[in-house]
Amino acid sequence: MTTNEIQDEIITEFSLLDGDMEMTVLYLMELGQKLPAMKDSEKSEENSVQGCQSKVWLTATRKNDKVFFDADSNTAITKGLASLLVRVFSGQSASDILSTDLYFVQKIKMERFIGTQRSNGFAAMVKQIKLYAIAFQTQLESITKATA
Repeated sequence: MTTNEIQDEIITEFSLLDGDMEMTVLYLMELGQKLPAMKDSEKSEENSVQGCQSKVWLTATRKNDKVFFDADSNTAITKGLASLLVRVFSGQSASDILSTDLYFVQKIKMERFIGTQRSNGFAAMVKQIKLYAIAFQTQLESITKATA
């Protein structure tokens, strides 16, 4: 699936909650619970996302031309937010990650239920994901040039 198709799915899911704040937060927390547990060894300072009020860890691996993300947090809501980003970006190419416009954030009116601090943390997670994508894209370009 493309990043836009995944975002459209997320918008549909959140629209079923009909703007109910309590249900939305509970659903977000439920999404976080479904995120695969990260190994304790990966919950290091090196993998910590800077700019988040909560503790957030994010790792990325490249398999062929696709990037895969793992994330975790010490708070349920933030882990839910991380799970949305993992869902949208994991399994995509670096160039697709870099060109994706995260429109689902506005469509589900996320700012209503996450507040300023979590919005800043969410932006920090997006920034880290894009930095990983830049790094992997640069690696691929170097390999391509070396074999040309």
